[in-house]
Amino acid sequence: MRFVLDASVALSWLLEDAGAGQAYAAAVFDVLGGADAQAYVPVTWGLELANVIAKSEIRSELPPARSQAFLASIEAAPILCDTATDARALHETLELARRYRLSSYDASYLELALRSGLPLATLNGDLRRAATTAGVKLFKPK
Repeated sequence: MRFVLDASVALSWLLEDAGAGQAYAAAVFDVLGGADAQAYVPVTWGLELANVIAKSEIRSELPPARSQAFLASIEAAPILCDTATDARALHETLELARRYRLSSYDASYLELALRSGLPLATLNGDLRRAATTAGVKLFKPK
């Protein structure tokens, strides 16, 4: 099972702050444990995670030991970084950000899903709406 993984889902595994979306995030995590699972992320994904982790640790909302355990599980998961994202940042991704009024970070997930034809796993409401409008399927864990 292949899909594009948005940082909103991965960060909810760490912060457990997704409310009603927490069950969805947990189901996505379970899928990643399967033998045929592969998640794809844009090149900005690691920076997004690092930013949230660093800020949460600075505010004493997240113990560094928990961050390290999370990072170990992420590094062991079948998550592949798309190296072509950067080449599209100032063209396709920027156009998607403009068209759907998304941040460039969010638009990079949409661009990757459109280009790859893969469904998108996200908890971000704006990104979900943009994906649906653009014809991208939303990932449904089984």
